[in-house]
Formats: sequence, C-alpha cells, structure tokens
Amino acid sequence: MLCRRKDARDNEEINVAGLLKQGGSKHYWVMAISNLIRTFGSLLLSSSPRLSQIPVKPKPICLTSQLRAYQESSSSIPWTRNPMWKCRVKYTVRPIPMRKTGGRDHTGRIRVHGIGGGSKHNYRMIDFRRLHHQNEETPAPFEEKVILVRYDPCRSANIALVAGGQRKRWIIATENMAEGDIIRTSNEIGRMAVLAKEGDAYPVGALPVGTLINNLESHPGKGAQYIRAAGTCGVLLRKLNGTAIIQLPSKRQMQVLETCMCTVGRVSNVDHNKRIIGKAGRNRWLGKRPSSGLWHRKGGWAGRKIRPLPPMKSYVNLPTASSRN
Repeated sequence: MLCRRKDARDNEEINVAGLLKQGGSKHYWVMAISNLIRTFGSLLLSSSPRLSQIPVKPKPICLTSQLRAYQESSSSIPWTRNPMWKCRVKYTVRPIPMRKTGGRDHTGRIRVHGIGGGSKHNYRMIDFRRLHHQNEETPAPFEEKVILVRYDPCRSANIALVAGGQRKRWIIATENMAEGDIIRTSNEIGRMAVLAKEGDAYPVGALPVGTLINNLESHPGKGAQYIRAAGTCGVLLRKLNGTAIIQLPSKRQMQVLETCMCTVGRVSNVDHNKRIIGKAGRNRWLGKRPSSGLWHRKGGWAGRKIRPLPPMKSYVNLPTASSRN
C-alpha cells in the first residue's frame, strides 16, 4: 500500500504497509498515522490557494493521552478509578443494600476466591472515629447513650447505636454494653490516670497500665484499625516518652503515640469462635463457597513449627541519638 503525495515540490513515497508489518508496535502505528495526516494536509494546501499561504508546522501526535481519555470516558463505573471512593459517601445510620459480588471486581474477574452465594443482608456504616475534631484542637468531653445493641451480618462483633447531641451513629459494642448505658468520650490526658469504665473512649496515654482496650488507632484521628474482631482485646503494657506499647491479641507488640484513641474493655460476642457450623449448608448461608475437591500436595507450610514472635511494630518516628546531640 503506497501513499503518494501530489505535491509538485516533493514526490516522497511513504510505505505505510511496511511500517505496520514490523511487529505492529506503538511506534510504527504513530509514524504511519502521522504520515497519513501530513499527506492529507498537503493535499488540502495544494487545492486551496488561501490556505497555502499559512505556514504549517507538523506536530507530534500523542495517542496515549487520547486512548487514556477514551478509556476513562467509556468506563461504566467511574468511582472504581478512585481508591478512596468509600470516603465520599455521606454517613448515615440507615441500612444500605449490598449487591453480591461473588469475589469479582468491576471487570468480572475473580479477585477473592471462596466467596459465593449467601443470604441477603444490608450494610451498616460503622463510625470507627469515636472523637471527631471539628474545628477544635482539643474538643470538650461528651457523653452518648446506647439506644440499641444488635447483631451485624457484616462483622463478627455486635454493634451498638448510640446517640448524643444532634447525631446518631453505629459503633463496635463492648462485651457488657447494654441498652441505656452512658458512654463517655474524652481527649484529655491528665497527670493522673483515669479510672475509665467499659465502653468509654480515651487516649492510651490517659489510661493506667494493664488496661484492656480495643478499637485502637495507629495514628491520631485516623480511626480504629486494630482489635476490632469479636472477643478480642489488647493490653496496655507500658508508657514511655509520649508513646504507649500495646500487646495485640496475636501477642505481638506495637508502639503508638499516647494521643491515639482507644475503647476500654473487650469486644462483644465473646463466644463467636465457639459456634458450631454443623453442616456445609450453613457455610453457604454465610457466603462461603467450598474449595475444589482436587487433591493438593502439602507444601512447606505443613507441620508444627515454633517461630519467635515478630519484632515490635512501631508507628512512632522517634529522633535518633545523633539528632538529639
């Protein structure tokens, strides 16, 4: 396939077919299309006398940006491009209907195996930030009343609906939390350790050593990320230089700032690990799909092993000895 320019000044031949046959790479595609555009442009300039007076400078064609824009415009699910799309949803205490995914992502491919079926259930948004900083560096302590404690199908622990001021929200319920209880949330760290009761939320620096805690933050104001499963609790081991060392349920230790919030007590639904499934159908009710019945050879994971505990996980950037001097 030969494309000849009809310009009298230049009778250059462009072999487009040869470019397309060489591997079909992006470079040759760009060269072929740009040469075709230049050829048609020269034909237009030669046919119209007015346009021939305007100097034309060839510009490189960028197909990657156009292809990316087309993919973004043709996407049927725009929020999948933003990994933080869940943070844009306005908080509500109303149950949100959930759609079964079967472990598949927006492209239809299985990303998580072992998921399928299950009974329908609604999602309830849990507020893992007991203390919200609203235009105040040190907000005043406040109290909330427990309205309801109920089962949550989306997690192993029970949840509680609390109300205080002009808002309601769902939180993770503690072991002995009941309707009508008054829970307290404070951000104050005094000279003396507070004697907090179960369900109250305080910074780890305000609690005495040996307190059982749950719903622990790794960074101040980020929200609880640790010790949220049913029946779990951590132990405040010691406080050192504005930090606190907590022992997690896995016996691993972690170090956080003393301003990180936590909840006093143990997470509810303590007997969750003692439930008896009884039959395979109950796992199907829970949305667990059975694995393949093929025989799989055991690898190096099989057998008893005695491994030492991992080192302490620190979320604190303490200054080094050289910087102190």
